Amino acid sequence: MKLSLFDKIVTHLLLLLAVCAAVFPILWIVSTSFKERNDVYQTTRIELIPPKPSLDAYREVLTMNNGIFMRWFANSVMVAGVTALIGVLLAAGAAYAFSRFKFRGKRPMIFFFLLTQMFPGAVLLVPLYFLLARAGILGTFTGLILAYSTVGLPFGVWMLKGYFDTIPQTLDEAGIVDGLSLFGVFWRIVVPLSLPGIAVTAFFTFLTAWNEYMFALAFMTGEQNYLLPVGMAAAFGDQYQTFWSLMAAASVLTTLPVLIVFVLAQKFLVGGLTQGGVKG
Repeated sequence: MKLSLFDKIVTHLLLLLAVCAAVFPILWIVSTSFKERNDVYQTTRIELIPPKPSLDAYREVLTMNNGIFMRWFANSVMVAGVTALIGVLLAAGAAYAFSRFKFRGKRPMIFFFLLTQMFPGAVLLVPLYFLLARAGILGTFTGLILAYSTVGLPFGVWMLKGYFDTIPQTLDEAGIVDGLSLFGVFWRIVVPLSLPGIAVTAFFTFLTAWNEYMFALAFMTGEQNYLLPVGMAAAFGDQYQTFWSLMAAASVLTTLPVLIVFVLAQKFLVGGLTQGGVKG
């Protein structure tokens, strides 16, 4: 369908408006991170370019309490990384079974996975709290990783099942003819062909654990065990005020690693996401 000049102008204006709405908060955070503390509370005008750029906020964040921010950063990297690994391993096995095999209760189980995605995290908080407490792993990184892996599993199963469905089953049959076992077919044929979908699942699982706040706040105690979202909320504000320059600087430092990974793997991730949506 050929668009008229007026339609093209309106379309581009709407797209430009959407881009500005999405980018402006990010620019404001970056700008605030380079402002001096007094300039942050300037309300007479909006300035995206700091009048007196300063790195004081970054220095204060990185050096506060003998580098506690970097401890929180390492905790988040460890928890999110292990969660992504465990989540992908469990989701890949379950998704392959749903995609390739016929068994009793298959459709109800798939529906159950979809149903669990509809529950908000607040509903799952109390049951998970008591389960971890009874298992003796409440307040440990192991318990938090298991909680994250469990909550993120339905998304991973649905994502990878859709991707596995796009791989012809004739390749499985050819592998079996060549002498591979079912696990060999999965590991040597299906997994290599599904790397884009696995990368997407791992990335979103990592991102979910990286940004999660409620479980990390409820399950972990002790300043040394905080993850970034909890540590930032506790260190850069109280009931009376929020230190916006420090919060902005910490937000930039927190976002930078994930942003770099996404930019470097953007084509790979987008390709996996679109191919995984062909069938479901």
